Amino acid sequence: MNNDQISVSKNTPSFLAVDKPGFPDLTANDWTRSFSPRKTYRSNAVASLNHASVAWQQGSRIVTMAVVTRDTTIDARQDILRTAARLFQQRGYDATSMNDVAAALKLSKGGLYHHFQSKDEMLFHIMSHAMDITEERVIKAVRTIQGNAEERLRTLIRLHIEVVLSVRDREVTVMLHENHPLPPSLRKQINARKKDYIHFVEGLIGDVQKARGSKGSVSPRAAALALLGMINWIYQWYKPEGRLQAQDLVPQYTELFFSGAFQ
Repeated sequence: MNNDQISVSKNTPSFLAVDKPGFPDLTANDWTRSFSPRKTYRSNAVASLNHASVAWQQGSRIVTMAVVTRDTTIDARQDILRTAARLFQQRGYDATSMNDVAAALKLSKGGLYHHFQSKDEMLFHIMSHAMDITEERVIKAVRTIQGNAEERLRTLIRLHIEVVLSVRDREVTVMLHENHPLPPSLRKQINARKKDYIHFVEGLIGDVQKARGSKGSVSPRAAALALLGMINWIYQWYKPEGRLQAQDLVPQYTELFFSGAFQ
């Protein structure tokens, strides 16, 4: 919900593809001199190598320029997506226009369209990044825990709550309530990744139920949906200055869930 690694624009400048500069072609005079005494031949060879060295250095500068340009492009896209995520969260997707995003970034509308062609495209990348964050900070971390299903589930609850409450990860909260505007093809991609996460949580809950010998009527599927709904709704009411602090939520939500799901 990370990952922070947004794909490079498809409008990447064409000069990023740089061919290696080769040795300079020999001229007719070079060929003539090559049959001259050895000293002259060596002199020409050294000159040719020096020429090649300069060409390689110039090529290196072009490659460096290309890397800088690519990094600048990525940074620009990330800034746009963070700003759009903030505006979508504050105003709602429907109430935010491309002009609003451009104005917040002090960009021309053309400058914004250079990176993203529509709000749908921005929203899709925001949601994709939110899933990247979830996979990187929650799923990957939980998978490193070996052998103890209960510890894995407790860790997942803690990490998921931390991601939802992270101030710098607005993409996650946008993903939670702004899914409907996406075109069907893009929405299908996001929903597929969400379902994978639900199945992952469902599997963990099933493992804990088996380990505990739970005999209750709560299915892993129902428990997974209840847990994720409970955590994902925190952003709607949580206030950093409120009486219920973030550090209190993890133990209380964990106890609440374990008391109900593993009878």
